[in-house]
Amino acid sequence: MIRKSFLGLAKPRFEYAALTGAMPEILSIPPPKSVKFLVNGSFETKGKEAVKPGDEVTRGQKLIHSEAGGAYAMATVSGTVAAVMPHSGDFGKACTAITIDVAVAGDGDEQSEENQLLPTLETALDTLACLPGAPSFHNFQDQDNPIHTVVIYGGDSDLLVNTNQYIIKTKLDEVKAGIATLKKITGVEKVIVAIPGEMVQGYGHIGAEVKSVDLEYPAAFPQMIMKNALEQVVPAGQTPEHFGVTFMTAEAVASIGEAVEAGHHPVRKLITVVNKAGDLKLVSAIVGTPIRDVLDAVGISLEERDRIIIGGPMTGAAIYSEDFPVEPSTNAIIVQDKSDISHVSDYPCINCGDCVRICPVDIPVNMLVRFLDAGFYEDAADLYDLYSCIECGLCSFVCVSKIPIFQYIRLAKYEIGRVQAVEAVNE
Repeated sequence: MIRKSFLGLAKPRFEYAALTGAMPEILSIPPPKSVKFLVNGSFETKGKEAVKPGDEVTRGQKLIHSEAGGAYAMATVSGTVAAVMPHSGDFGKACTAITIDVAVAGDGDEQSEENQLLPTLETALDTLACLPGAPSFHNFQDQDNPIHTVVIYGGDSDLLVNTNQYIIKTKLDEVKAGIATLKKITGVEKVIVAIPGEMVQGYGHIGAEVKSVDLEYPAAFPQMIMKNALEQVVPAGQTPEHFGVTFMTAEAVASIGEAVEAGHHPVRKLITVVNKAGDLKLVSAIVGTPIRDVLDAVGISLEERDRIIIGGPMTGAAIYSEDFPVEPSTNAIIVQDKSDISHVSDYPCINCGDCVRICPVDIPVNMLVRFLDAGFYEDAADLYDLYSCIECGLCSFVCVSKIPIFQYIRLAKYEIGRVQAVEAVNE
């Protein structure tokens, strides 16, 4: 929802939509003929790969593409490995795509015997990181910044997305079990459940402190929750983890609870799908399902130059293939008609100030964008608060010149990080 004021230079108000009343019906998509998993890390040359075409795999089995170990995916189906291929993500991020032809139809309970779900931090790191919601446990291993608080947000940070609101309202028992498991495996006793809006009643028995989060975008971003709910400002270049706080989604925590309670990995991901008309549908799909199958199931047909966005309208990223899979972190899929896609230009900044007025962290965006456009990334960071940006995308949305400010900012942070990584290696 967007509310605008026309009194002088007042900024528009963007609001999250609270999920109230009767819960929407979930469309459960049948298992596909094949699934794909994107595992972080470069594709290994022949002879070093741990998973090879022709290998038989079982639901719940870890899929590691390199004998060196490290990142992994968790098989959500039983079947045969059809392909192991290199995949390039945003900014050239190296991944390995593992495709499995499905042998067993349905969401059967067969489980690899090598995956026993024991509630310890070590086994959580080794087996639970690929659950729906993509829970992260690495922050609990940081000795320099020990975690003392876990914040579970019962909503989604971007607009139009209802995935986690639905989870917190319909899977409260699983969330409660997940909170108990988190406390046990991490030793962290302080857990806060942040609820969008003022509807905090009914959560008193969940085993955590409950706080409300404002419905004005981007109040659901971790930095904003830290400031407004926890009264802790996160300085530029730092994260909540620097202050002993880590964030998880309601779906991630519910998945942990379900995995431990049921004794096997949940394999279905809840997704908010938005069609070309802006209508929303909640869909349940097995992790690894091609986006094409999701769109077919909800009756969305694609034409030349239509756009598929993974994530919300403000911070989501476009993909260029219907074969792209549903991942554990996929909360939304938006399809834009080619006629509705916002124009992007290289027209220079006219210094109207709209981006400055709407910025939630008061960055002088009009000056920042000039340095980013020229490629002076380090100067942008030093002089104009690049690292104060929380990447909400509001500046791009209101830009009169249609400058892709959000993309400039992401690129600048990536390039600075890449240079710093090279310098660290050469020291």
